[in-house]
Amino acid sequence: MTRAELAGGSRSSPVRRPHTIFYVLNRAPNRTNFETLRHTMTQITPREIPAAALHHLLESGFSPAMAKIFAARGITEHLQLETSFAHLLPFDNLKNAREMACLLADAIAAHKKLLVIADYDCDGATACAVALRGLRAFGAHVDFLVPNRFEYGYGLTPEIVHLAATRHPDILITVDNGIASVEGVLEANRLGMQVFVTDHHLPGDTLPDAACIVNPNQPGCEFPSKHLAGVGVMFYVLLALRAELRIRGQMTEDRGRKLLELLDLVALGTVADVVRLDQNNRILVQQGLQRIRKGRACAGINALLQVARKLQNKVCSMDLGFTVGPRLNAAGRLDDMSLGIHALLTDDASIALQIASQLDSLNRERRSIETEMQEGALIALETVNPQDSFSLVLFDENWHQGVIGILASRLKDKFHRPVIAFAQSSNAPARGTPGVTPPLRGDPSAGELKGSGRSIAGLHLRDALDLVSKRHPQLIKKFGGHAAAAGLSINKSDFAAFADAFEQVASELLSPNDLLMRIETDGALDSSGMTLDAARLLDEQVWGQGFPAPQFDDDFEVLNQRVVGEKHLKLRLATDDGNEIDAILFGHNEPLPDYIHAVYSLSINEYNGNQTLQLIVKHWE
Repeated sequence: MTRAELAGGSRSSPVRRPHTIFYVLNRAPNRTNFETLRHTMTQITPREIPAAALHHLLESGFSPAMAKIFAARGITEHLQLETSFAHLLPFDNLKNAREMACLLADAIAAHKKLLVIADYDCDGATACAVALRGLRAFGAHVDFLVPNRFEYGYGLTPEIVHLAATRHPDILITVDNGIASVEGVLEANRLGMQVFVTDHHLPGDTLPDAACIVNPNQPGCEFPSKHLAGVGVMFYVLLALRAELRIRGQMTEDRGRKLLELLDLVALGTVADVVRLDQNNRILVQQGLQRIRKGRACAGINALLQVARKLQNKVCSMDLGFTVGPRLNAAGRLDDMSLGIHALLTDDASIALQIASQLDSLNRERRSIETEMQEGALIALETVNPQDSFSLVLFDENWHQGVIGILASRLKDKFHRPVIAFAQSSNAPARGTPGVTPPLRGDPSAGELKGSGRSIAGLHLRDALDLVSKRHPQLIKKFGGHAAAAGLSINKSDFAAFADAFEQVASELLSPNDLLMRIETDGALDSSGMTLDAARLLDEQVWGQGFPAPQFDDDFEVLNQRVVGEKHLKLRLATDDGNEIDAILFGHNEPLPDYIHAVYSLSINEYNGNQTLQLIVKHWE
C-alpha cells in the first residue's frame, strides 16, 4: 500500500482461510471442546505472601490489602517502591558505559557523522528517538537508518552495513540490536566504520568485534538490573555522556536537563518490550508516566494517545503497552518503522497527528490480519488435542511475516505451550491481502522460513533453540532472543525436522506439570476492598512483566447478564455478603451459570463523565 492509499483508507480484500501446516506429536484426531479442556487444565493458585515481608510493610503503614499485594511481589520494605529519579541505579557498573561516553564525546568534538541503526519494534523505535534527540541536544551530527524487516531481516547485517555506507558515516550506533551481529560488525570494520553496540539481548558464544559494547547481559557486566530494555540501555549511555561532557566543561545545566525530556520515550519502550519491571525499570516508567500525565510528552506520544482516545492525565502503564505500543509497532510489522520513528522525532503537533492517524490505520489492518491468521490456525488445530505435545510449531504460506509473533503469543496463551509460528521469508503479503507477494529488492531466498516464538515459564526459549542448534548444527540458520521470545530462520525443507527437534527439546525441558495453566491471584477481596478508591490506588502503581497487576478470585452469584458489542458479557454480580457490583467478561457471549468462581481485577468504568467501579472477569469456572 502506498502512502497515498493509506491516507485515503484501507483497500478491500478477499477473505481467505489459510491452510495451516502444523506439527505436534501424536496427531490423532480429537475433537475435544477446548474451552471445556481449558477449564480442566487450569489451576487457580494464590500467590505466596512471605510473613516477614508482610510484617515489615504493615509496620511501615501500608493497608493490609496493599501490604499483601506488595509482599507477594517480593517487596520487603517501602524503599523498594520508591520511584523518584534519585533512586535510579548509577551508570558506573554498566560495563563500558563510561568508555562509550568518552568515544562519543570525542566524536562530537571532531564533528564526526554518526548513524543510528535501529530495530523495527517499539523498543527499537523509542531507543532510536532517544538516541537522536539526546545526541543532537549534546551537539552531535547524527541520523538514523532502520532496516525494513521484509528486505533485510533483523540487526546489523552486512547488507545493512552496505546500505549505511551510502550515507558515509564515521560511526554506526546500534540500538536494541547488534550483540549478535558478528558478520555485520566485521563488514563495517572492513569498510572503515566504527561500530558502537547498545543492546540488551542475550549474547551468543562470540561477541562482535565492535569498538565498544554496552549491554547489561554481556559477560563481565556487574550492572544490578539485567532487565533494561534497549531504550533503557541507550538512555544510560546518554547519562554517562552527559557526565563526561560535564567533566570536559561542555555541558550546561539547560542541555543536561534535556535528558529528562526523554523519559516518556523510555517509559513507552520499556513497557512495550515487556521486560521485567524491577525497581529500576519501574522508576523509568513512573517518571515517564508523570511527564505524560502533566502534558510534557513528545508530540508523537500525545498524538498516539489522541487517536486512541486516551486522556493524557489518566495514562497508566497498561495504556503504553496495549494502546500506544501496538500502534507504533504496526509500522514495523506492516510498513516501515521509519514512519513510527518520525512520529517520535517531530515537534510539530499537526505532523505528529497525521502520522499517528496513519499508524492507527495500520494497526487496524494488523488486527484484521492477525484475526484471520488466528482463526485459520485454530481451524487447523481442531482435530488436535494440545495435551498430546509439549510444543506447537506452525507454518502457513499466506501468513504475514510481521504478525507471526503476535500469533505465537495468542496461541501460547490459549494452549499454554511454547509456540513457534513461521512465515515464508520471501512473502511480505500486501497489508490486508494474504497471499499477495510484492517483489522484494535483490534475490530473496524463496525456500527460507522466518519464525517467531513465544514461551511459557519453565522453558527458556533462546536456550532451547541453542540446544536444538547444537544437536543439529545445520538445522537453524540463525536465531536470537531471550527467555520468553525469540526469532529464527530455517530452510523450508527443514520445517518438519525442526519441529521434531524442538518438540524433543521441549519434552526434555518441560514436565507435564509445567503445561498446567496456572492463574496466580491475590486471593479473595472482601467487599470493603471493592471500592472506587481502591481501584484508583491500584491504577496509580506501575504494573507489568515481573510485577503483575493485582487480580483476585472469589465466588459470585450472577444476578443479571446481557451481551454487549456482540461478543462481551455485561454482568451484575453479588458477593457472598450480598454486595452487588457490575462486571464485564470480554470475548465471551455465551450465558454463564447462576453461580461462578471468578478471577477478576478492579477497574474504573467511565461513562458520561461519571466513574463507577467495575470488575473485569479474567477467568471463570
